[in-house]
Amino acid sequence: MLDLVASVIVALLVGQVLWRLPSALRRPGGQRSLVGVFAAFAGAWWMRSDAGRTAVDRLGVTDLATLCKHLLTIAGVCVLMTYVTAVYAEASGSAEARHVRIAVAVRRVAVRASLAAVAVITGVFFWVLNRAHPVAQSPYFMTRHAGEVGLALYMGLFYLYVAAAALVCGYQWGSAARRAERWPLRAGLALMGGGMGLAVLYAATRAGYGVMITVREVSPSFVTAQEAVTDAMLHSAFIVWLLGVIAPAASALASRWRARRTVLAVYPLWRELALAVPDVVAYPPATLPGGRVGRWAGSVRDLTRTAPRLLLERYLTEINDAVRTLSHYAPPGLSARTTAYATRCGHTGEMARAVASAYWGRCALLALADGVPPQRAPVDAPPSADDGFEAFVARMPLVQAAYRRVNEQVARHLLSVNDAEPPRPDGGPPIPADRTP
Repeated sequence: MLDLVASVIVALLVGQVLWRLPSALRRPGGQRSLVGVFAAFAGAWWMRSDAGRTAVDRLGVTDLATLCKHLLTIAGVCVLMTYVTAVYAEASGSAEARHVRIAVAVRRVAVRASLAAVAVITGVFFWVLNRAHPVAQSPYFMTRHAGEVGLALYMGLFYLYVAAAALVCGYQWGSAARRAERWPLRAGLALMGGGMGLAVLYAATRAGYGVMITVREVSPSFVTAQEAVTDAMLHSAFIVWLLGVIAPAASALASRWRARRTVLAVYPLWRELALAVPDVVAYPPATLPGGRVGRWAGSVRDLTRTAPRLLLERYLTEINDAVRTLSHYAPPGLSARTTAYATRCGHTGEMARAVASAYWGRCALLALADGVPPQRAPVDAPPSADDGFEAFVARMPLVQAAYRRVNEQVARHLLSVNDAEPPRPDGGPPIPADRTP
């Protein structure tokens, strides 16, 4: 079971590397540090697997996989600690705040402490530990060197470094979680802080175990139980930490997906309005030769021009500007007639407003196409003219869906300024108006 969890952890770490690598290559900064963190941790976890140990053992150096695992862990922790303390040392806020003072102090010594830890444990590994004649034949590195003073020095220094770094990162993330306003970020920071808390507990347990087996002999059953418990702690710490890393990114990905879906929904309406009122768009719709294939290629180009959220904001802004332009062509009372028609068709609530907006837009486009001279000032506004941006975003897919079903004959009738009843969309008899006072 733990092997499966370890494989999942490696896959998540590699996935984070691949996902963040394009952004890290485009611009320097925090993303490059995070890619380094995930890559180092992925390498360290791979060294725990049979495949990783076998690959390194081919070099002929006993226990080299263990040393590589620990060095990669120190490298990953160093980069992570440097990144975290840099972020919070430069964060806005009072320089007298405790978390800022701690971040500044740790940042000054993080790299030097990491290099010192690497130098000491490497020296102990090669010149103090008796790797040629292990104390016992065991699959566990610590058991093979039980009773050696070098083991207590090696593992004590390594786990002291890990515990101190995890404590610093956990404190910074916990402090940031209390100040975060958005719940995905707050949840992610809390999970990362919780993962670091488990890492501190794991490191303290392993360091204590290293001292114990240096001064006294323990039973094989105790060794097995200890390894199982601490492995479970390590796996839990990484899973919780990775969930915290992924939580804000998953929220951002979900937001990006919602924006992309809305862009796809409103694109046909934007395209028609942009072609009818080209002066209001920053980039006109792509018109490529080739008939249907050219139209499809042009749509792909329009929809991939920039990030979905930015594209959505631009499309909705330009739709709103086009509507304002068309309001100069709409005859007086058009909004009232389209609203009444939507109600008589049985629509209510947001759907009624969407249907009314769709018919208003189609009528205004027909007036523009018919050469109706524009008014000096708009004399009629669509039913959604008073919406805020978020309400506009929510209703635009409904408006586009209603616009696809607009009946041209009904739109022509609504465009006229008489009070006669418009015909049914299905060609039946006119829909009677509600004459109730």
